[in-house]
Amino acid sequence: MAPVNRVFAAQLAGLPVFGPDGESIGKVRDLVAGLRLDQQPPRILGIVVELTTRRRVFVPMLRVTSIEPTAITLATGSVNMRRFHQRPNEVLVVGQLFDAYATLAGSETRVTVVDAAMEPTRTRDWVLAKLAIRERSSRLGLGRRRAPMQVLPWSEVSGLGLTDLTGQTQGAAQLLMLFDTMRPADVAATVRDLPLKRRHEVADAMDDEHLADVIEELPEDDQKELLGYLAEERAADILEAMSPDDAADLLAELAPAEQSRFLELMEPQESAPVKRLLEYSSDTAGGLMTPEPVVLTPDATVAEALAHIRNADLPVALASMVFVCRPPTETPTGRFVGVVHFQRLLREPPAEMVASTVDTQLPALRPNATLSEVTRYFAAYNLTCGPVVDAEDHLLGAVTVDDVLDHLLPEDWRETGLHDSTGETTEETTAETEEAERA
Repeated sequence: MAPVNRVFAAQLAGLPVFGPDGESIGKVRDLVAGLRLDQQPPRILGIVVELTTRRRVFVPMLRVTSIEPTAITLATGSVNMRRFHQRPNEVLVVGQLFDAYATLAGSETRVTVVDAAMEPTRTRDWVLAKLAIRERSSRLGLGRRRAPMQVLPWSEVSGLGLTDLTGQTQGAAQLLMLFDTMRPADVAATVRDLPLKRRHEVADAMDDEHLADVIEELPEDDQKELLGYLAEERAADILEAMSPDDAADLLAELAPAEQSRFLELMEPQESAPVKRLLEYSSDTAGGLMTPEPVVLTPDATVAEALAHIRNADLPVALASMVFVCRPPTETPTGRFVGVVHFQRLLREPPAEMVASTVDTQLPALRPNATLSEVTRYFAAYNLTCGPVVDAEDHLLGAVTVDDVLDHLLPEDWRETGLHDSTGETTEETTAETEEAERA
């Protein structure tokens, strides 16, 4: 097989990474390059790999033995399992170079970096030898074609030094294209690894719905930082786009004056359920619940129920159960009748009324039930979703198992990923070895 001579970063992003024995290790999320003071191509120091536990680690290029169109293979040896942290002289190729603004060397022609290609040298190093660029135009007009993409040597493009990247304002179109192939939790992990300036640029470029999905997956401190960066009106729009329970959790961490301000800026119909959730402690069923479960009246058909839970935007846990109530069906509802499990719906004729399939024996949670009581409830009845009902038999909302787990895990679990720290040293190189490989 002929050796690989040029690899574009966009092709690498998302590729699976395997060990020497074929074991799955994770996915490529970025390339790390060491910027230079001269115009020579930067050396590729290594790759950022997202492990199956969602922790992101640095793997030196010397550990990479094979780069194929469908996968990357690592050499025998241990990998430092410490979380990746970018150093001052390093640049993330996907995270920071994509969409960077530059000029053609020796001219004033403005260009945007679309992609970057690494090539091997005779010393087994890899360098960022080529840049895919597109000329920027200040002229706008209907029907105007985008400038063609060119692939030029690194030395023919200027304005990509470390000070340039940290000082200029960048777009995020190429980065957002990659995000379209990733889950919100993975996008959130990528955003966390970006420098603060770049993180803000990505937030500015994202639409409200996608940004809301990402913020829901960020650790608490990062959530508050991003919300504080956004203009108040847009921050309120983002809170409206978030799930009410997630929005309530975030607002509960803010100062009372700031919390009140955001609630005032939100549309009344969007802020009302959030305000109700804020009345409960975060470690009770009332604080854990979402006020937007699937609620139907007893005369709805099985076909209608199945149509509701087929909604692609409905979280999986909420789609596991339909709640049957007397009108109104907005929470707090009329009298709570019972629940219908989705497996039961699959076994019934489409024209059958849900009233004939209702499970009336499943106990409901009270809004003041503690976290330990909610946990035992889910374990006892083998549920992924459960009703929260007040003393007058009105359905207030539903608790899902993911929200229970979120509160049971350590506070920093989103920062450390799913990695079990007790096994962290099993594949860890010494700090001296990593320093030498990353120098």
